[in-house]
Amino acid sequence: MESAASDTASHRPTLDPRPERRSIVPPYWQRHERTSSNLSFNAADRNSPIRLEDHTDDGSEQCRALWAKHVTIDDYVIVGTPPALGAYVVWNCTVETLDGGPMKIIKRYSEFEHLRHDLVKTFPHATGSMPPLPPKSIFSKFQTKFLEKRKAGLAYFLNCVLLNPEFAGSPVLKEFLFS
Repeated sequence: MESAASDTASHRPTLDPRPERRSIVPPYWQRHERTSSNLSFNAADRNSPIRLEDHTDDGSEQCRALWAKHVTIDDYVIVGTPPALGAYVVWNCTVETLDGGPMKIIKRYSEFEHLRHDLVKTFPHATGSMPPLPPKSIFSKFQTKFLEKRKAGLAYFLNCVLLNPEFAGSPVLKEFLFS
């Protein structure tokens, strides 16, 4: 037991006492003690409510790019008779605009794939703010349970894209919506 403890102690990194070498010692090797003065929050903040702020009327450049407030996928239609070759699903979407008027669009899953691909290509730095599309399935692609999950995933994807000021005004998104 003693040898294991001394073995562990011998493998601990130590700070180099030479001043010229201290700058290259990674900061995470140093020992930090938590005190109430260096905690990122205190107990009073922990119980305070979360405050949401509406910045849609502040006139910023980002706010001017926003034009949609919500997207729903109302339903889907299976075109063709499954499992016949060539059968596919179209998604009936409603985009509620800030002006209050709904905009109806009808898209296939492949069009969502093209949108995501084009957005990733156009905004490579922002791929983290784009959720993945729901998965494909060869065997259950026309089953109700699968289609309902896909419907929810596509609605989530579209909301994330349309409500992001960086994507909302892009020609890529406009091409998707108006073609």
